[in-house]
Amino acid sequence: MFDWFQLAKEKENSMIQVRRYLHQYPELSFEEYHTRDYILNQLSQLSCEVRSPVGRNGIVATFTGHGDGPTIALRADFDALPIDELTDLDYKSKNPGAMHACGHDGHTAILLAVAEIIEAHQNALNGNVVLIFQYGEEIMPGGSQEMIDDGCLQNVDRIYGNHLWSGYPTGTIYSRPGAMMASPDEFNVTIHGRGGHGAKPHETIDPVVIMAEFIMSAQKIVSRTIDPVKQAVISFGMVQAGSADNIIPDSAFCKGTVRTFDTEIQAHVMNKMDKLLQGLAVANDITYDLDYIKGYLPVHNNPTCYEIVKQATNDMNLRFNESELMMIGEDFSHYQKVRPGAFFLTGCGDPEKNTTYPHHSPYFNLDEKAMKYTASQFLKILELENVISQPTT
Repeated sequence: MFDWFQLAKEKENSMIQVRRYLHQYPELSFEEYHTRDYILNQLSQLSCEVRSPVGRNGIVATFTGHGDGPTIALRADFDALPIDELTDLDYKSKNPGAMHACGHDGHTAILLAVAEIIEAHQNALNGNVVLIFQYGEEIMPGGSQEMIDDGCLQNVDRIYGNHLWSGYPTGTIYSRPGAMMASPDEFNVTIHGRGGHGAKPHETIDPVVIMAEFIMSAQKIVSRTIDPVKQAVISFGMVQAGSADNIIPDSAFCKGTVRTFDTEIQAHVMNKMDKLLQGLAVANDITYDLDYIKGYLPVHNNPTCYEIVKQATNDMNLRFNESELMMIGEDFSHYQKVRPGAFFLTGCGDPEKNTTYPHHSPYFNLDEKAMKYTASQFLKILELENVISQPTT
């Protein structure tokens, strides 16, 4: 009988080595050329069929089985963030302005280990395994749609993905049926008024005051026009205007994010923001520009695939928990638009190892012990999907 956890544990040291190498040489979204070449070199030592580039910079590795089982895809991302790392790790980033502050280095190390384990047990493959190494997850439009357009899901029946998560304890697995992660939209608003001297505001049309009114009124879109049992968030992350204390500027600018799980709520927020600006324009004789950019689709887990994730966790004697709804975004959702699939989180937070900093923090790190749990979980999912068989006795 295959002991997936033991097989994954035997790869733990190599996963750590791969992850630490990638951590030292992070590359930003859509610029991951060295990372791509490193992954290709690792895969070249295996007998899988490799195709690259898929989309702009992606890799697809396929193991073909000998039976009539399904074709199951597993996905990992490999881009980094524009952050200067502030940890004191021996393997901290050597690339200024770039850091693996979200765990994508770990995701890649895990999928390479899974590839090596499948390679060693190809005679047990009933179906096919497609390993998707994806670039550009951190920046919209994301790499997943480009890879889908280039055929990465051709003949794939279902797809599974994972994210190491510092907010949960090491070794725990989290997922949920249906909606799990939100659509992360962006918006930019410029209000055009008429500038002048701060001592004579009556001779101006002050865009700063009007922008303040817009920001305050926008909060009522969620609190007073959306059903309280449904979820939406409007947050302003940047406001810019003016150059001196005694000058009323000609314009004011802001940008922010909207997070929703429902396309109707998303459309409602867009419409209300535009109507609010129309009203301010009429009342104050200003003009405005609204640039609303729809983000990734919400991550929405197929119920059957979710149950397989849950069963795999229980069969591996790991701790399964139902995830809370999360307002973060993930372009894994684009795969789920095309094929049934499920996304799950593996806890990698350990206070004693200082690995509980939030994702995207310059102090982020992960408990590397968590990688073997995800690797064994992926392998168990393949078994439950009848892609790989346990030996008969």
